[in-house]
Amino acid sequence: MTERLSDNRYVSDNLSRIREEMQEACLAAGRPVDAVKLLAVTKTVEPERINEAIRLGVAQIGENRVQEFLKKKDDLHLDGVQKHLIGHLQTNKVRQIVGQVDMIQSVDSLRLAAAIAKRSEELSITTPVLVEVNIGGEEAKSGISPEELEALLSEIAPLKGIHVCGLMTIPPIFEKECEKRKIFSKMYQLFVDIGAKKLDNIDMMELSMGMSDDYREAILEGSTMVRIGSALFGKRNY
Repeated sequence: MTERLSDNRYVSDNLSRIREEMQEACLAAGRPVDAVKLLAVTKTVEPERINEAIRLGVAQIGENRVQEFLKKKDDLHLDGVQKHLIGHLQTNKVRQIVGQVDMIQSVDSLRLAAAIAKRSEELSITTPVLVEVNIGGEEAKSGISPEELEALLSEIAPLKGIHVCGLMTIPPIFEKECEKRKIFSKMYQLFVDIGAKKLDNIDMMELSMGMSDDYREAILEGSTMVRIGSALFGKRNY
């Protein structure tokens, strides 16, 4: 019982600090204090700790792996909570996850978008998605290149059963604040430029960027959603 209370207090203290820092970053950027959503990344986190975060007001959670989410979801208190898939999605897992989450953040190809659209039509639903952009051009990371983004969006736009609601990125790791802000600024400009084109079925409502080590800089440069795991729940236990 003592360990449980300690764990819950740990999550509570971390959440209070994160919220305060998010609000401070919003104010520094001249944005409303509630302009940015907090998405709790639950990879490897046990249901009890996730439920504590939900009890404390976390309203969005993000899971990286389809099988892990499906295994844990029945033990989670998900009423009123938005569920996001934020990890790389293989087309052979699409049937399992479409209809189980509220948004898929990691669409990076027409093939994947078409598979999501097809399954969504079978279920008579429309699945909101974000297109993942490899803003740093890193070979080891998934995501479409900035140069190919508009062409991909134009191919996705006619698909029924899917609605692009914005962009997501996992940037390179930088130590200096100026380097972090520069790459986030580049991503934000891409977000704004695409929004200005007013493509059918493409709405730039969400810009998901910023994680535990760089969410302050991401907020300063225009993020609308930060994905925070270790800063909230502690180091992952693999």
